[in-house]
Amino acid sequence: MPGYVIHIAIANEYIRRNKSIENKKELIDGVLAPDSVTDKSLTHYGEYSSRPNLREYLIQNELTTDYKKGYFLHLLTDYLFYNYYIVKPKGVTFYQDYDRTNKELIEKYDVHLPEELKKYANISSDLEPEILKLDLLENMIDEISSVNLEKAAKEIKNNNYIMIANKKIETNIFKRV
Repeated sequence: MPGYVIHIAIANEYIRRNKSIENKKELIDGVLAPDSVTDKSLTHYGEYSSRPNLREYLIQNELTTDYKKGYFLHLLTDYLFYNYYIVKPKGVTFYQDYDRTNKELIEKYDVHLPEELKKYANISSDLEPEILKLDLLENMIDEISSVNLEKAAKEIKNNNYIMIANKKIETNIFKRV
């Protein structure tokens, strides 16, 4: 899963670009909610957090509140992060890269972590990230925060795909087990 800093950076950019968000705190709370539990298969509507079933979430939830929009934004980010943006060699971990990119992302996207999550946002800027390069993350943040969530929800429910940066991304690859 993308780290908390990445999720909040995307939420902040989404809020900045979408003046229709009435309750910014509610959207951020929704963005953080899916990772605030032990069993993420329940909150990600799939066996793994890297494989959220976006359609299932949308069948069970309408995007009628900023919280639900934030929750969907989180699931969409997880899905795209693992199935579109990040290509990592099998068996390679990149969680240390969060520590290596957090400082820059916190500063650039004005990320304010809730006190209880600060322990998860280590900063180690003396080493270069191995997989999560800053330009890749910034591009991802830019593209995901530009998504029209309501349009994406309609595309996923009706056609099992979304358009990201003029590319069609299939979203029906993973089914809930």
